[in-house]
Amino acid sequence: MHSIYHDLPILASSKAVFDAVTLPEHLVNWWPQRCTGQPEEGNTYNFFFTPAYDWYGKVVKCEPNRAFHIKMTKSDEDWDPTSFGFDFKEEEAGIRLAFWHKGWPACNDHYRTSSYCWAILLKGLKDYVEKGIIVPFEERE
Repeated sequence: MHSIYHDLPILASSKAVFDAVTLPEHLVNWWPQRCTGQPEEGNTYNFFFTPAYDWYGKVVKCEPNRAFHIKMTKSDEDWDPTSFGFDFKEEEAGIRLAFWHKGWPACNDHYRTSSYCWAILLKGLKDYVEKGIIVPFEERE
């Protein structure tokens, strides 16, 4: 199995970042086109990108302002066995967000593209939380 890891400092409170990665009204400002779900263990999220990419994942860990983890349940062949998560570490100025996406069955083109896309999307998350910048869905990687 293969994994993706990205760490990034964000100059904001843990609550602001937690809200941005858990609440659908914030998620749509940096990741999917549409989203539903509640940040509670056992709850299901719908991450809608396009009709061909209408994906679902189950919350497997939710510790407000500390950790949020999703296990994919309905996506595609490469993503279905995976889980991704956000872990928070308080720092003097803001937080360090430790992102991971584990359980990839192969180090194939989709895995490599997803790693690149996560890096771009996480930069979008950082800009959204720190500066209020929203990248239109059509311009996201």
